[in-house]
Amino acid sequence: MPSDRKFLTAEWRNLVLLNYEVDARLLGPFVPRGTELDSWNGKVFISLVGFRFLKTKVFGLSIPFHSNFEEVNLRFYVRRRESAEVQRGVVFIREIVPRRAIAHVARRFYNENYVALPMAHHIRTSENGKVVAVYRWQSGGDWNTIRFETRGEAKALQEGSEEQFIAEHYWGYAAQPDGGCVEYQVTHPSWKVWRPQSAEFEGNVEELYGRQFAQVLGQKPDSAFLADGSPVTVMRGRRL
Repeated sequence: MPSDRKFLTAEWRNLVLLNYEVDARLLGPFVPRGTELDSWNGKVFISLVGFRFLKTKVFGLSIPFHSNFEEVNLRFYVRRRESAEVQRGVVFIREIVPRRAIAHVARRFYNENYVALPMAHHIRTSENGKVVAVYRWQSGGDWNTIRFETRGEAKALQEGSEEQFIAEHYWGYAAQPDGGCVEYQVTHPSWKVWRPQSAEFEGNVEELYGRQFAQVLGQKPDSAFLADGSPVTVMRGRRL
């Protein structure tokens, strides 16, 4: 992997993914040019994802006070055919981070829809094997919360499973103001995951995501899991 093509390196850790099946028509306006919606067993998903960014470097450089932080994003899944190969990727509806400079860099290089808001997290593993992961962010004066609880050891992703479909999309696609699309590759090893004893989102996100997405997120997720995470590399983007 040529170092001059690397945009960002980091670790993504303690990823909580709450997944909601939606009508494909909800996502139609957000599908970037050159891609199409991806599905698992005929089901189309959006995911609300909270995780930790650690040891972050941009173009090989660490930025003081901007290396470790939380992110929460709302995303869905697409695919694009490149010759005989199918590339499976992610499109972000909105991404939340606690630092304005981070949001600015992401908007500048990829036109990703980042916003900076107050954030917090809580990760705890007890001696009895209980694991709790919580991500919170403040919007409009109120706090929103993703909470996941489980017990036991993480397990490898099962081939063909819903968890594998959601976790292993290794491309990002970002629509551009002129109607074009930027594609970038994300590389990381396969993760191990926990299934939940309980998983929920609580809050009001209509201001962030709009009424239709807020209505979906107000329901119980159709599935959820916690991934251990790993080092990741985000490559420089290219216009399609």
